[in-house]
Amino acid sequence: MTDELAIPEKIQTPDRVETRIGALEFRDGFPTDDTAQRLFDHLDFLRAVEVFLQCVPAASLEAMRSGMVEIGIDACQKLAIADDLLDSNPLFLTGNTDTVYVSGIIDLDRDGPTVVEIPPGCGPGTVNDAWFRFVIDMGRPGPDRGQGGTYLIVPTGYDGPVPDGAFVAQSPSSTNWLILRGMLVDGSPDTATRSMRDGVKVYPLTQIEAPPATRFVSMSKRPFNTIHANDAGFYDEVAAVIEREPIDVIDPETRGLLASIGIRKDTPFAPDARMRSILADAAGVANGTARAIAFRTRDRDAFLYPDRAWKTAFIGGDYRWLIDDGAGGRNLDARTMFFYLATVNTPAMALEMPGVGSQYAMTEHDSTGELLDGGRDYVLTLPANVPAQDFWSIVIYDPQTRSELRTDQPFPSCNSQRDALTYDDDGSITLRFGPNPPAERPENWIRTTAGKGWFTILRLYGPLAPWFDRSWVPGDIEPRPT
Repeated sequence: MTDELAIPEKIQTPDRVETRIGALEFRDGFPTDDTAQRLFDHLDFLRAVEVFLQCVPAASLEAMRSGMVEIGIDACQKLAIADDLLDSNPLFLTGNTDTVYVSGIIDLDRDGPTVVEIPPGCGPGTVNDAWFRFVIDMGRPGPDRGQGGTYLIVPTGYDGPVPDGAFVAQSPSSTNWLILRGMLVDGSPDTATRSMRDGVKVYPLTQIEAPPATRFVSMSKRPFNTIHANDAGFYDEVAAVIEREPIDVIDPETRGLLASIGIRKDTPFAPDARMRSILADAAGVANGTARAIAFRTRDRDAFLYPDRAWKTAFIGGDYRWLIDDGAGGRNLDARTMFFYLATVNTPAMALEMPGVGSQYAMTEHDSTGELLDGGRDYVLTLPANVPAQDFWSIVIYDPQTRSELRTDQPFPSCNSQRDALTYDDDGSITLRFGPNPPAERPENWIRTTAGKGWFTILRLYGPLAPWFDRSWVPGDIEPRPT
């Protein structure tokens, strides 16, 4: 008789297993009814958390689309313009107060291939698809190289007519966001506003012989919301994207993840009471997780300097968030961090292009490692020769909305071109933050609000070599004695 192989203990399931969701009970490996139900509830919870974290880009683009519709941007030839810059009225993820935004929604399912004409001198522009993926750049970082031109946005696989000289970009989604920026001239938005109003045109290719007039709607000084939900409504936003978009806008793996919690194309998203409760719980945990990733990152690659609190929101330097061009997979937390805080996905944000585009540094911590407190006073020193060919700015934000902090200052920022700032004798500049204006140099001061936290982004427009080689280093934000 052949000896029987002893069953290794590691492949067996004990009758009782203690876990973070409580004791799991089995009968010779079969889960009890109660254990099976708790495990399925937990599985649905885990998948719902993962849906939230993976689908922040989709929900954010959907919120942008909805916000644009809210202010009347319901056709491709209707564009929102921040003709008096973007103040703190709109809820808009880390928008800047420095450029003339032009924002529009391209719907390829409704309109078919769509033409975008931009004028010479247009600042950085981008088209992103419904999953906030890069489609094409325009303006200085785009193929027109700032000379202006005609672009044609088409569905994947399009082989139809193309206007002479047009730059063609294929998108896998129906909904696409167009965002253009015009640069200040002598600190004023007027020149860029005129250029945008006169030179930007968007229309269906089918109407190229008689394009409809482009209509601009001001979004300056106007309250509206472009930010996704952080509660169970998040899943309804994602479900709306899946229903609207082509089925292959995402891969089968992601479709399967969404389907596991009831989000499936051509099927109503109608969770029962049990699932609604799980989704609410999952949204709370996932939103908290996104906030931990964004504001308490454990990724050392996020930090720009070894001895500073400044970090990048664009970890890894890849607009697809691929590690080693994909050999190391995708940095999922880095992608969540970026889209929880920001909009606009373009390779230009990760490329070293001295004198072109913009670069960013953010922080929510002071020099002692404490979170920034709106009831305290702080100073920030920027050394002389800030490496920005065009100008630099610093804007502060509300951690709840990730939008500009609302105070009696409509623009919670300092801008080297727009504002009459006072510099120190050595060419450096000291900026001040706090709830009350300082006695000295109030022109260098940004108001905060007692009882609220804040975070900030330093922007360099036309960043120069000392930014990229890290030879120029901004100071940390330092608390003043209380």
